[in-house]
Amino acid sequence: MKILFIHGLASSGAYKMSSTLRILLKDSTVIAPDVPIEADRALALLQEICSSERPDAIVGLSLGGFWAQKLRGFPKLLVNPDFHISRLLRSKSGQEMQYLSPRSDGERYFTITPQICDSYERLENCQFDGLDDAERALTRGAFALDDEIVSCRDEFSRHYPGCGVSYPGGHLPNFPQVKEHLLPILEELLKINKL
Repeated sequence: MKILFIHGLASSGAYKMSSTLRILLKDSTVIAPDVPIEADRALALLQEICSSERPDAIVGLSLGGFWAQKLRGFPKLLVNPDFHISRLLRSKSGQEMQYLSPRSDGERYFTITPQICDSYERLENCQFDGLDDAERALTRGAFALDDEIVSCRDEFSRHYPGCGVSYPGGHLPNFPQVKEHLLPILEELLKINKL
């Protein structure tokens, strides 16, 4: 099995959830790229990976959940997805931000520009276009009960009714939360993909 893990904002493929998935899914390959901060480059990279690797499932965390939901035709688990990252980015426009986990290119900082904010907003405005029952059947959402950063469960439920669950914890799930609450959802999605 191949799993594509998509990290959140200011992170990288080295984020601890990718190693957690590798431990829990030891017989699977976990692909965890460093996603560019620029929206168009990020989407192009992820579409290219999906085309070449054909993952059996996608797991997206936070901003990664936004990206995962844009990758149609694949079973996917959106963990605390942020469907409106442009709002946060606009509040920090012009600021230099530090990546919170190491990136393979050695980059440590990025600057939030108005162009980056605009490109995310353009994608956000059409993110649910063309959503159909087949795509809803492939998509699950997991929402932390004590998420201190993002609150997109109601919006997810409007577009994916009956496809979301809650779990105890904060925005960034730890190893026990992934194992106990998220892994069973992912395993269910993998079974769907085998049918």
